Order: sequence, then C-alpha cells, then structure tokens
Amino acid sequence: MLNTKPITVWLTRAYVIESFRFNDVKLKPYTISARTVESQYLEEVYDTDKKLTYESLNGRQLLNQYLHFQMSGQRPYYGQAGWCNVLHHERIPSAMERYNDQVKPCLEVLSTCLEDKTWLVGDKCTFADLSFVPWNCRLDMLLQTPPGEDPLAKYPNVQAWHDHMVDRPSWKRCMEVRDKLMDDQSLMPNSMPKGINNIQEYEAEIAREAAEKGRS
Repeated sequence: MLNTKPITVWLTRAYVIESFRFNDVKLKPYTISARTVESQYLEEVYDTDKKLTYESLNGRQLLNQYLHFQMSGQRPYYGQAGWCNVLHHERIPSAMERYNDQVKPCLEVLSTCLEDKTWLVGDKCTFADLSFVPWNCRLDMLLQTPPGEDPLAKYPNVQAWHDHMVDRPSWKRCMEVRDKLMDDQSLMPNSMPKGINNIQEYEAEIAREAAEKGRS
C-alpha cells in the first residue's frame, strides 16, 4: 500500500499542500507561471546586494527577457518531453519525437546567445542564468538519454555555461537539501511518489485513498 504524503513547499514560510487534483488547474481563476513570479520576488526581496542582478534599466530588461524565454521556451517543451517520455502511461512515438525535437531549438537559441560569452547578461551569473539550471539538470531523465551520454554535449556553449553553474557551492548545497527533502517525502527525482510509474497510476492511487478515507 502506498501512503501519499502532504507536500511541503518552502518559500518565505512553509505551506502544506494536503492534496492536489489535476483538474484543479482547469478551474478559475487561472494562474500565471508561479515560478517566474517567485524568481522575481525572491530576487527583488532577498538579493539586496544585487549579486544576481543588475540595477540598470537595460540590464534588468535583458534579464527579464531571458527569464521569460525560460518560462515560455524551455519549461513547456522540456515538460512535455518529460511527460511523453516518462510520465504518460502510454508510449506514443509521434508525440515523443515531436517534443524531443522541440527541446533542440531552445538549446540552439541558448547556444547562439552564449557565443563568446560566459553568462547570458553581462559579466556575472544572474538569476536569469540560474533559472535554466533545474530543467537542464534533468534533461537526461526527460529525454531518456542512454547512460553515460550527455544531452548537452552537442551544444558546447550551453554545456560550459551549465557546468559553471552546477559547480557553484551554493547550487550543490541546494541540491543536497532538495534531495533530502524529496526523500523525506518519498518522492523520486521525477517528483513522483516512490512506487508510482506514471500519472495514471498516481491518479488511481489518489482515488483509492480518497475512497478509503470516505468509508472510514
């Protein structure tokens, strides 16, 4: 028997999501991309020394440009590739091929933007650079890349940029904390509960537990 657990989300205080139904996202009011808003909020409130941003108007606009490219270009296509390759209960080759192919233009754009550059904007790592790291860290899983093969190898500009960020001590500490918290909540690296292979199984387990709770 699988016991699903509440998911604790840390931002400025702890919020506990007791349950979540996939149909909830279809209900009004519709929500905008929360992670983009969170990134901007955290940056503006906590980065008082401007270590990860710029104060100039031009610098801020360039950072927001890349942040919105991450929101509209990287996130949806990486997410769809992960859904089709990993989470969907049925393997549909045409869908898998389509979204795997959609990942390539995103990496090609980043590769072009990083030509002869270390960072996307200016001469330092910013929140715009870091916004791309979580998805790129999981790209091998999303694309089901063969063991030992780096999906960024075809894009040396992107690979070098990514390596600079994941080598940061602060990033390594974040990953250690994340791995521990996910393990504490019985979650796998793909964010699914341990013992669950796809969304269909997850929804069935949620329905079963709800039915048991209703009978008790």
